[in-house]
Amino acid sequence: MRLDIRYLTRFRYGGTVSESQNELRACPATDDHQQLVHYHVTTSPSSRVASYYDYWGTRVDTFGVRSPHDVLEVVAEATVETYPGAAAPSDVALSSLDDRGFRDDHQEFLQRSPHVDWGEDLAVTARRLRAGTSDVVGLAHGVHEHVAALDYRAGSTYVGVGVDEVFGAGAGVCQDFAHLAIAMYREVGVPARYVSGYLFTVDDATGSDAETDEVEVETHAWVEVAVPGFGWLALDPTNAQEVGERHVSIGRGRDYDDVSPFRGVFSGPGAHELEVSVTMRRLALEPLGDVPGGGRRRRGVAQPVLSAGEHPQSQQ
Repeated sequence: MRLDIRYLTRFRYGGTVSESQNELRACPATDDHQQLVHYHVTTSPSSRVASYYDYWGTRVDTFGVRSPHDVLEVVAEATVETYPGAAAPSDVALSSLDDRGFRDDHQEFLQRSPHVDWGEDLAVTARRLRAGTSDVVGLAHGVHEHVAALDYRAGSTYVGVGVDEVFGAGAGVCQDFAHLAIAMYREVGVPARYVSGYLFTVDDATGSDAETDEVEVETHAWVEVAVPGFGWLALDPTNAQEVGERHVSIGRGRDYDDVSPFRGVFSGPGAHELEVSVTMRRLALEPLGDVPGGGRRRRGVAQPVLSAGEHPQSQQ
């Protein structure tokens, strides 16, 4: 599936800001599930955008605005192709999770982190789910289904709410579902990481597909669990589904703090208003056909990738 994405962030300050320094994480990743085709960042007031990849492999666009302004607008536009994921094996024994090399390779995704710190009640439930299965993928799906049974309740929580509180309330939004699932996985020795991105849907509560080709969405979150000998299995507990072609991933990390879409500091009045909007448009994916000189193009490989950091001339 080919998708166009337009991410807009607009800050309206309570007065004149003399300077701001910012980090943006909005660029879709290129991995086994998807291929970035195009990416472009525009800021107003205009600024030079530089880019780097953080410790977790997420692209970060950085920029500073040193001219007086009372509004800061950032637009990130991307085109990405997504593909179906490979089926995970169903015969990976739970004992493989105890392999020392495997645990060493995934140590950071087995430990507690700022948004994933759990208590005994949650631990007991996770251990009960592990006791009811004999293979890693079965356990991954068991935790996924347990968390998916929670109620989706928009506005019921805030960034920073603890997983024990979400567990007790039995309700939350996508980041809560992801943090809760990750806590359960880590408790029973399954490496798990947080994924931020977008989902092409008309309803965040169900993840249902849209009849139209353009939708307004919000940033979304799901999880990936490490399966020995296979790799990362992506699951969306908010919508009780495996991650598919309508999901677009941006960043991965231990929890939300590692992939926050926008961070910054500014010099000026403390009061400000924030507006965020995301538009996704589904495009017809035509066969790429023959290329000059013979042979055929591989899907998604021969497309140009425009980088704001690598092509500063493209900035407005």
